[in-house]
Amino acid sequence: MTHEPLSTIASLSATIVRALDAQGLDGPGIARRAGIAPTALQDPDARVPRAALTRLWGLAVEATGDPCFGLTAARFTLPTSFHALGYAVLASTTFKEALERIIRYRRLIGDVVELSLTEAGDRCRFIIDVSSRPGVVPFEAVDAFAAVTVRQARALHANRDFNPLAVSFQRPEPARAEPFRRVFRAPVRFSQPANFLEYARADLERRLPAGNAEIARHNDAVVVRYLARVQDVGLSSRVQHALIESLPNGEPSKQAIARALAMSPRNLQRRLAEEGTSFKEVLNETRASLARSYIDEGRLPMTEIAFVLGFADTSVFSRAFKRWTGASPRDYARRTPARPRR
Repeated sequence: MTHEPLSTIASLSATIVRALDAQGLDGPGIARRAGIAPTALQDPDARVPRAALTRLWGLAVEATGDPCFGLTAARFTLPTSFHALGYAVLASTTFKEALERIIRYRRLIGDVVELSLTEAGDRCRFIIDVSSRPGVVPFEAVDAFAAVTVRQARALHANRDFNPLAVSFQRPEPARAEPFRRVFRAPVRFSQPANFLEYARADLERRLPAGNAEIARHNDAVVVRYLARVQDVGLSSRVQHALIESLPNGEPSKQAIARALAMSPRNLQRRLAEEGTSFKEVLNETRASLARSYIDEGRLPMTEIAFVLGFADTSVFSRAFKRWTGASPRDYARRTPARPRR
């Protein structure tokens, strides 16, 4: 993926504009001053330069005089503010799965933010790292993202009192810190080494009432297609996307995938070799990744997993899975904590 220029999804700018409008300010006008065209605010697929979004945050804080504007803006996010990722998160079967999904597709949000989930004993930390480009991501953007995550957690659990155990920010404490404690309803510390939300591990692994693995997978595919369109991805990523689309119809040939990508099989193989891989390797890696994901979810029988991965029968699938992982699908499933079925 290219890192020049840095960009982010335009719907985040639209969230800030809605928050400004709600305070009686000219949100679109302020966005124009930041260098964001009105058409971008209405296009769900549009990207805007990261520098323009940073300017918009600064102008918004200046216009409102509110050092906690990030928390205010968080209230104006919509499911579509994060494209199809928002719906994939809503359909996740556990909060841990939702956070892992956000981490996996973080490039949709932007090229700077690095996200991770760490476990220590009975607690987990969702870490928001913006240190790779100091000053590019303003404090308010981190505030907003943390607040959106907490609000989303409450919505997923259908529990307004589902709160983090602790919240940590690298930013200095604002003159008015009470809004932070009111939003997070947990101990909040400022001027810390890292930005993170801390939750009980058991709460992250609890089954969510609206979890739907099929809907989540469908929206994952929409996110993958979006990222393929807007990013300068390598050919292996484009091949992987084409394989995901084709596998339910049977094992796709190199010729079929080359045709789908409008190139010759020889050119496909040559360019994959330049990236240090091959069609067979990408096919195996894609199948292995999907197989582990389906088994981890615990919702599809092995026969159906074999079918959606393009295998003729379960015995062929089982042999392939053992080559990839060193374990049979059923042995792998027994090692994976079962998730309740709907």
